[in-house]
Amino acid sequence: MIERYVFLKLKDADSTSDGRREVIDHTREVLPKIPGVRSVAVGEPADGHAVASWDVSIVVRFDKIEDVEPYRLHPDHRAYVDTFLKPRLEVIKAWNFDLG
Repeated sequence: MIERYVFLKLKDADSTSDGRREVIDHTREVLPKIPGVRSVAVGEPADGHAVASWDVSIVVRFDKIEDVEPYRLHPDHRAYVDTFLKPRLEVIKAWNFDLG
């Protein structure tokens, strides 16, 4: 099992409760429908330290590492990132972990 951890820092105009909620809701709508995705968990900061660094966390689960690249290249994922996220995005970081 692979978990892909993604952290988003939004631009100031979107780094609000409403802005975070819009990103969270859209993420929950789009990402689970992409082939190869087993599950998606999306969260917002739970304390002041987290909110100072990040606005949204995303964890996407896959069966195997080979499922990640087709997911990244899928047209729905590209539209999500390129059209929806990029105009709102200050920083994005992503890592993949093998849960063994």
